[in-house]
Amino acid sequence: MSETAIFAGGCFWCMVEPFESQPGIINVLSGYTGGHVADPTYEQVKSHTTGHTEAVKITFDPAVISYAQLVEVYWEQTDPTDAMGQFQDRGDNYRPVIFVQNAAQRAIAEASKNALVASGRFTDPIVTTIEDAKPFYPAEDYHQEFYRHNPRRYAAEHAQRQSFIDANWKEN
Repeated sequence: MSETAIFAGGCFWCMVEPFESQPGIINVLSGYTGGHVADPTYEQVKSHTTGHTEAVKITFDPAVISYAQLVEVYWEQTDPTDAMGQFQDRGDNYRPVIFVQNAAQRAIAEASKNALVASGRFTDPIVTTIEDAKPFYPAEDYHQEFYRHNPRRYAAEHAQRQSFIDANWKEN
């Protein structure tokens, strides 16, 4: 039996590979969630008029990888102190959000966020929100597995994020 998790952490192109590379991941789908327009397009979302956030919907086998482990992977892909975008991607459609689907996911996400705050890893406040999941709309085909189909552009898009990850998440 599989479960799903939904995370927003800036451009969805950069959020796929870190999850796909984990054991127990069945599928990672790029898409849009959190807004008020049904079936939005990329052009609509980037216009900042739909309320949607770029996100990834992850289908996983909880017997192999837990939701708590996915939340930890999520934190390590983001700057949890930046409320209105991630790295070079700016705006509400790139905000960091953990979209929870039930009370168990909420409890895990909140406990993880509280632990991150208590760790003192960051001096700025942790502003990533935890919100109830809303309908998730798959992005256009050309956005799916972008890192595989466009490795050079992905590397360029991912460079600033990777520098932050190396400086803030990798253990010395």
